[in-house]
Amino acid sequence: MTFSFTLAFCQRSVAASRGTSLLRPGSFSIGRAASTLRQSLPTRLAPAASVTPTTINLHRHPISQLQCSTMATTACSQQQHQRCVSIDNINPAIKTMEYAVRGPLVARAAVIEKELEEGASKPFKEVIRANIGDCHAMGQPPITFIRQVLGLVSYPPLFDDPNIPADAKQRARGILAGCKGGSVGSYSDSAGIEVIRRHVAEYIQRRDGGIEADWQNVILSAGASGGIKVLMALLRCPIDGKKPGVLIPIPQYPLYSATIAEFDMEQIGYYLDESNKWGLDIGELERSLAEGRKVAAPRILVVINPGNPTGQVLSRDNIEQIIKFAHRERLVLFADEVYQDNVYESGSRFHSFKKVMMEMGEPYNKMELCSFMSCSKGYMGECGIRGGYAEIVNLCPDVRAMLLKCISAQLCPTTAGQAVLDCVVNPPQPGEPSYEQFISEKQKVLDSLKDRAELVANTFNSIEGFSCNPVQGAMYAFPQIRLPPKALEAAKKDGKPADTFYAFRLLEETGICIVPGSGFGQRPGTYHFRTTILPQTEKLKEMLGLFKAFHEKFLQKYK
Repeated sequence: MTFSFTLAFCQRSVAASRGTSLLRPGSFSIGRAASTLRQSLPTRLAPAASVTPTTINLHRHPISQLQCSTMATTACSQQQHQRCVSIDNINPAIKTMEYAVRGPLVARAAVIEKELEEGASKPFKEVIRANIGDCHAMGQPPITFIRQVLGLVSYPPLFDDPNIPADAKQRARGILAGCKGGSVGSYSDSAGIEVIRRHVAEYIQRRDGGIEADWQNVILSAGASGGIKVLMALLRCPIDGKKPGVLIPIPQYPLYSATIAEFDMEQIGYYLDESNKWGLDIGELERSLAEGRKVAAPRILVVINPGNPTGQVLSRDNIEQIIKFAHRERLVLFADEVYQDNVYESGSRFHSFKKVMMEMGEPYNKMELCSFMSCSKGYMGECGIRGGYAEIVNLCPDVRAMLLKCISAQLCPTTAGQAVLDCVVNPPQPGEPSYEQFISEKQKVLDSLKDRAELVANTFNSIEGFSCNPVQGAMYAFPQIRLPPKALEAAKKDGKPADTFYAFRLLEETGICIVPGSGFGQRPGTYHFRTTILPQTEKLKEMLGLFKAFHEKFLQKYK
């Protein structure tokens, strides 16, 4: 048992040092192969090629890398003849996949947490996980109404509890009436429970000022990512002998680069304009598309608004320009709008792509559009329950039939996630018993996020060597950091990108876990990192204080 644990640790550690998220038995060359593949891509075509493998520093662990390698290789070679599956005969696309938000830094953070639990002496008492938008994990309380409805549909005897308001019970009864056998333990239709799909369509129609939404164009999913992946898979078809291409923003949310790699599609990166609050420049889209067409058949244009990791909110004028571009170039728009409730900056406003597209009239209102929403973000933060939807606009009926056939193989999205989504799109209304508490809790979360967004941007802009755009929306800041030459040399010697080197030092010395910008893509020669604004205010102030003290010490060492 001890050997098995040690072997597992060795595999993870060596994998990280070789540039992989997970070491597969029988090979230690995956990281080099993936690195070579990325380096072979045209830089301007795939800016995210700067997502470079990282190294986990093993100097704190008693087992050496050589020992790990020897033990793991010996064990694998002893068992290899018994296996039908080896690293050489699995899906090659999986080998090139990376997901920086849960990459080697996070793996090291988990190890540090275990070490702290076991009484190890560190210069800090806890790991602050600023790497991921996990609201409740960072102390955000759940919305009472949502949890009451979720409790009722999960455990119907709660209907007898006089402390639960009548409107929560009414919502729960409506959901259960749409479930086979009156139970959320039953399968739903593959596209989701019909009454909830109808409520989603009504929500979209209210949001967009009365523009019609058809519930039959709504597909419920396990978080927004489930909908994104199934619709991307639908367009995974070579054209004229070329792979289908997907235009994604750089910096981007790594779900997209990972899914593109998994589906063996072609990533076509377009840079956001950091000098203009991470705006989207049409000239840059045109450059990116022209480069992409040399090697791929571009089919999808992904736009994340409000932005992740960059926190920008697109203006209506910018959205109109993007729609015109997509129409002219015959691209399907994927509008990732999961942060539509998270808009903080005065003067910024969320505009849905569907609303703008429809108000522009013909020919734009006939374009194909897929838009996505989730209950993981916003004021809800119900990340682990996995609820979301996709609205499919102007899709050919025959294609929609194929999509429904495709999702039927997945049976159905989680019914608990569907129930939570129903609370989001069908919340308490004025005059109902839960309304005052609901609106108070919702506003408290959003007001606090607004204050924290300002605090984070202002603090980073006050630190030498940092520049940070305003966090207009979403839940993240993506500051640029200018590192001294000696730090760049030290990172190179350590075999890490400079921002990854910085992030590992930050983690080891303060317990703060962030994601280096190389995990999202960035212009060559620039260095960034993503941090959430989710720690509660006092914890956030503590984190920023530790950050500033660390950076000052870092500069003294490497200036």
